[in-house]
Amino acid sequence: MAASSLAKSYRNRSAIDFIKTTSKRKEDEMIEDELRTHLSKELSFQVPPMDPQVFLKSINERENGVKIQFLHGTTTLAFKFKNGVIVAADSRASMGSYIGSQTVKKVIEINPYLLGTMAGGAADCSFWERVLAERCRVYELRNKERISVAAASKLLANMVYYYKGMGLSMGTMICGWDKRGPGLYYVDSDGTRMTNYMFSVGSGSTYAYGILDSGFKHDLEDEEAYDLARRAIFHATHRDAYSGGSVNLYHVKETGWVKISRDDVGPLYYQYKDAQ
Repeated sequence: MAASSLAKSYRNRSAIDFIKTTSKRKEDEMIEDELRTHLSKELSFQVPPMDPQVFLKSINERENGVKIQFLHGTTTLAFKFKNGVIVAADSRASMGSYIGSQTVKKVIEINPYLLGTMAGGAADCSFWERVLAERCRVYELRNKERISVAAASKLLANMVYYYKGMGLSMGTMICGWDKRGPGLYYVDSDGTRMTNYMFSVGSGSTYAYGILDSGFKHDLEDEEAYDLARRAIFHATHRDAYSGGSVNLYHVKETGWVKISRDDVGPLYYQYKDAQ
């Protein structure tokens, strides 16, 4: 009696386990099908339906003389010194002579240890750096460690190089801190990637470089570095009509980036004028 009851119980349990296993297998197959469909749609949308090169050429070479010109203006800078990386940018968005906004956030926070800057097309920079933030997070989940600044910049360069000649306009700096210390890389929409201790990108960069070259030292103290970056962006906004608004200043340290200040360039003019 006990043996038959035990056998019946075992058969029931086996049937339940079989049903659960079958149900789980069907659920996994449904998830796999859904992911496969989603990924195939995502990958099929990477290239526009028309050839962007042909399209851009057609709107810039019309017989009636109407042309669409992509005019951009900004000033961004970053430099490495003994205590990390300083990143600064103005906040004016312009289309030719039209000022669209004075409060654009041109320093993009990729993750707590990485920053990117925006110069060129605002949509291109913000979109691709959001994509980069996603890729950096996936890397962190897969490898159980933060991505290096060099690897992050290489990811971005590889992604935009795929669209070379298709009308992208992007000149960005990837700044951060990893196991090798502070890192600074320049990446543009042609896939160019290079590293140095100092970069300035944008229509006002020549003015910013003048201030940076005259005041930069590797052993600057924090406040001296902040003042140098702030002064460089201010002078660029004073001389370059396409730069203006406010100076947004960040400091990338070993513990992550910190936003130092946001200063309107109007009061800065009188501050520096009175200091002379």
